[in-house]
Amino acid sequence: MQNEKLKSHIRDVPDFPKPGIVFKDITTLLQNPKAFRETLQVLYDRYKGKGIEVVVAIEARGFVIGGALAQMLEAGFVPVRKVGKLPYETHKMEYELEYGTDTLEIHTDAVQKGQKVLVVDDLLATGGTLAATCKLVEMLGGEVVEAAVLIELSYLHGRDKLKGYDLFTMAVYESE
Repeated sequence: MQNEKLKSHIRDVPDFPKPGIVFKDITTLLQNPKAFRETLQVLYDRYKGKGIEVVVAIEARGFVIGGALAQMLEAGFVPVRKVGKLPYETHKMEYELEYGTDTLEIHTDAVQKGQKVLVVDDLLATGGTLAATCKLVEMLGGEVVEAAVLIELSYLHGRDKLKGYDLFTMAVYESE
């Protein structure tokens, strides 16, 4: 699916979650089975021969993409969540996002040493969430093969926080 075609399935929601933010809403993409399938197919075609053993996805919209993609790749699925949402022992990582700070957690046994990991989320903004997730994977001994997002807000320079990681984006927004 090409950049403009994917963008046609993404809705802008002004002033969410706070004034001044234009939220990129993928629920309109998810509601369209053909468009969602095409999106997943692009990701599957990119990663099918790369030996991905685990797909790590970020709460919450990343779960939808990551879970479906993990199934297609016949890989394990690992959720990365906000503090207090995972029931077992966790590693934590605090990070900055475009409108504050937060903390993510991953189960201590979620990724095994040397496993090839694909990190997935719906959106790259300032890069804090994705960078923190990659670091959590590495804390567990996993190898981040690549990070993949549907949407990149390039004007927020999130890619700068991901130096040293390969990054794949499907739709780039160069301005709000």
